Amino acid sequence: MKRALLAAIFVGLAMTDPSTATEETDYRLLEFAELDGWEEDDHQAALDVFLTTCRDMKSPDWRALCKAAASQTNAKTFFELFFRPVEIDDGKEALFTGYFEPELEGDTKPSSRYRYPLYRMPPEARTNRPWLSRREMEENGAMKNRGLEIVWVDDSVELFFLQVQGSGRVRLPNGRYIRVGYGGANGHKYRSIGVELVRRGIYNAHQVSAQVIKNWVRRNPVEGPELLRHNPSYVFFREVNQVPADKGPLGAMNRSVTTMRTVAVDPRHTPLGAPVWVEKDGKNKLRRLMIAQDTGSAIKGAQRADIFFGTGDQAGRDAGRLRDPGRMVVLMPIQRAYAYLPVDAQ
Repeated sequence: MKRALLAAIFVGLAMTDPSTATEETDYRLLEFAELDGWEEDDHQAALDVFLTTCRDMKSPDWRALCKAAASQTNAKTFFELFFRPVEIDDGKEALFTGYFEPELEGDTKPSSRYRYPLYRMPPEARTNRPWLSRREMEENGAMKNRGLEIVWVDDSVELFFLQVQGSGRVRLPNGRYIRVGYGGANGHKYRSIGVELVRRGIYNAHQVSAQVIKNWVRRNPVEGPELLRHNPSYVFFREVNQVPADKGPLGAMNRSVTTMRTVAVDPRHTPLGAPVWVEKDGKNKLRRLMIAQDTGSAIKGAQRADIFFGTGDQAGRDAGRLRDPGRMVVLMPIQRAYAYLPVDAQ
């Protein structure tokens, strides 16, 4: 789900501009006793998630730890024995947001209820860059009657947000699911409709959330669809058949992500597959060992992370409310952790 980040809706509202970040990055080795809440976490749950992707890590030290992890009987001891906590500071404040997998209602055939199609990418959109904008596609009917439809859904607003997320699940009338993933885009730059609502003076930046945007579009049957057309970017989909319906969607490591144990990070600072200790502050504090299994275009910085909240409406509401400070600490293999220290500090 590396494109499927709810934070993309709000880019430009309160995000730090990456160009203003300091180039210097500091690394500080910590003791496990310095991790707030470490003793109380379910370390076995984190180890189970670590095992789902560690075999795909390329470096020999990570692969050796993955092999050792498979035979562990005490997860907490395993992490404490083979890792060291490293706090990475690139000069930007920590920020935690959330993301989720949308679940829509749909059918494999169009009807009076299911009227809005999810399209595969047309061949000409791969070579003509940029291709037609969202508005142009709607006005000239370029996608119709070409057999590019995967499934039809009952809500155009939810479809728009599915495109923002980049992947999701569609529940059919018979109870079966179709999972879809990112299949390409039309080549136009994404424009935030949340930012546009603020620009128009309809909301202040702190008031904007995914649910607020959805409600406004639905309350305004003329201006609402026009607001969606403000974003010329259009995402196409593909069916994702290799992931069972009871598993999470695929992350950047091409493995299923896990609710409240997967975190999306900036791989320039945090290796994909690494354990990450999360200390999220705010209204509902969270202290938990997670695994860095995903990335996202809005996730930039050593202390920037997106927590996966699961599938469906409730997960979406919970993820949409999250925008909190805190701290994240990466667990590194011992030799790798000490390599970050200056020579005179070793």
